Amino acid sequence: MQKLIVMQSLWAMERRQPDGMERTLEKNVEIIIEAGYGGVSTDWRDRERSKRIAAMLKPHGMVAEGQCFPRTVDDLKSVLEIATETGLHHLDIQPDVRPRTIAECVPLIEGWLRLAEEVDFPVYIETHRDRMTTDLYFVLDLLDRFPELPLLADLSHFLVGREFADPVDDENHAYIHRVLDNSWALHGRVASREQVQVEVSFPHHRKWLDLFLAWWDYGIRSWRRRSAADAELSFVCELGPQPYAISGPDGRDLSDRWGDALILRDEIRAVFAKSGG
Repeated sequence: MQKLIVMQSLWAMERRQPDGMERTLEKNVEIIIEAGYGGVSTDWRDRERSKRIAAMLKPHGMVAEGQCFPRTVDDLKSVLEIATETGLHHLDIQPDVRPRTIAECVPLIEGWLRLAEEVDFPVYIETHRDRMTTDLYFVLDLLDRFPELPLLADLSHFLVGREFADPVDDENHAYIHRVLDNSWALHGRVASREQVQVEVSFPHHRKWLDLFLAWWDYGIRSWRRRSAADAELSFVCELGPQPYAISGPDGRDLSDRWGDALILRDEIRAVFAKSGG
């Protein structure tokens, strides 16, 4: 049976509040475990830190999404070595380059895909601002060049980056659907036309949450058709700290991001359950 694994971002566990207090890595992982998440998403470039996290997760049957930010083909090699040693559900590449032509991307993508063939876990390329994949149209051109390019979809960057008109028209829905048809994992953040992260617990943001739930529903159904009967889809609750989170005049977040993440988790579980009917 196909399965949904909802993970929590360790970056999103950073408080960044005026009191300056931060929890330890171990405490953050403990909170995530106690909340019943299926895993964590975090930077996987530090070997010792990655080993610590893997050791905390393993007794609970939890998994990890590793993240990395390569600028060259060779930059990926050390991360793949660490991931092979520690185990990963999948690796998320944020390509930390900003080419202006598809031709400049070709040797990088071909090199990363070639390296990905050497490991026994999936490697995906994330859609993200200030990266190779910053622009929706550029990503569509990449898909023309690499029709099987395995993506990890963080759609918040496309909505705010392109500032789609409200309501979103059929053409832009079709562009998003094309990205989702190449996506094998999802990052959960809700944006508006103007803000990359809005508070999902605020009633006036419900229309944006509903927009993303509809996109994720399409992405899940597309993934189900393309995936094996026992495949696992990961969804990361990634409600980032400031400056992603909007703060008030006192410097504090306007909402409880932990509570918002739990809302998002419940919503995506319901969407996944309905998609299998």
